[in-house]
Amino acid sequence: MVEGQVKEFPNGDVISVVIAPEMYGLSAHATLSCQVCHTNISGYPHPENLAQSSREYTLQFQNTCNQCHPSQASELMDSVHTRLMAEGNLDAPICADCHNPHQQPKIAKDEQGRLSPAEHAQSAMVCGQCHSTIYDEYARSVHGSGVLEDKNPDVPSCIDCHGVHNVSGPSGGAAFRLSSPKICADCHTNEQIMSKYGLSTQVLQTYVADFHGTTVTLFEKLDPDQQINMPVCYDCHGVHDIRRSDDPEKGLQVKQNLLAACQKCHPDATENFPDAWLSHYIPDRNRYPLVYWVNEFYKYFIPTVLGGMGLFVVSDIYRRWVLDRRRKNAKPVEGAEDQMSATEETSKDIETEEQAEQADTQFSDEKPQDEENS
Repeated sequence: MVEGQVKEFPNGDVISVVIAPEMYGLSAHATLSCQVCHTNISGYPHPENLAQSSREYTLQFQNTCNQCHPSQASELMDSVHTRLMAEGNLDAPICADCHNPHQQPKIAKDEQGRLSPAEHAQSAMVCGQCHSTIYDEYARSVHGSGVLEDKNPDVPSCIDCHGVHNVSGPSGGAAFRLSSPKICADCHTNEQIMSKYGLSTQVLQTYVADFHGTTVTLFEKLDPDQQINMPVCYDCHGVHDIRRSDDPEKGLQVKQNLLAACQKCHPDATENFPDAWLSHYIPDRNRYPLVYWVNEFYKYFIPTVLGGMGLFVVSDIYRRWVLDRRRKNAKPVEGAEDQMSATEETSKDIETEEQAEQADTQFSDEKPQDEENS
């Protein structure tokens, strides 16, 4: 092929059609012949290609990769990129946009099948070809600097959060938002990784335990298609521009930055409002000791009170049900009824005698008065 040879399209697009043998020889496809992918070419001169633009030309090979990569093709069916293409967005990427078919080297991985640090960083650069603005934000973030500058495999690249071929994203709707805390938790609950940097692994546990996280969890289980306004991780920490916690501009360890984050949902929040947040740590003797000891007090106080109330209720039921039942079933003492009747009659006789005496006394008092009047 002639060096510098190009192809022009009716819309004015121009592309190079030069394939460098040395580059192709180092690619993952070096053992494949051209006709494996270019199935419509069997001789020279080549048949005329009727594509009207360079993009239309590329899209002609949209399904070519499927014959050798069926599992990746299956994952792509659930990708946000595939959905966008189906909706008519011809700029949505296909295989050849991320993997140059004539130059793509074999993807370097370690013994566990994980991407090498360089390959891990390269994946973010591939996404940046289309998402340049987001890539610039990511490059300045605590994650981006760790991946792009330090080549740290512990730090997430784009594909760690969004997936590789089954890419998900905000256009996925409410489901992505509701499941996003678990994406963050994949790394932030990993003790092996977090221990290297002194970060808490209690982030998901403490989030789910509060009002925000509890509501999100309920919606995720009961109504995952319902959009909610409860905050998820990226509402407070950012999405692609996450900074170090002590960053003076956006770090949430800085009280004013934390207050600004709270005021997104609580516009009336005052300066002391963030003091109620315990970060993502469960209180202990050293961190938030006052909260810890109050919790410890109630841990024993509440069971004691409830236990006492329960004991009282049980004893009252026992008294009312068991003892009363025993009284009803007890046999009367022999002769008790006769004795009771005699006692009642004696009481009546005494009462009658007392009434008679009172009448006599009253009559005696009245008689002298009558005589005097006579």
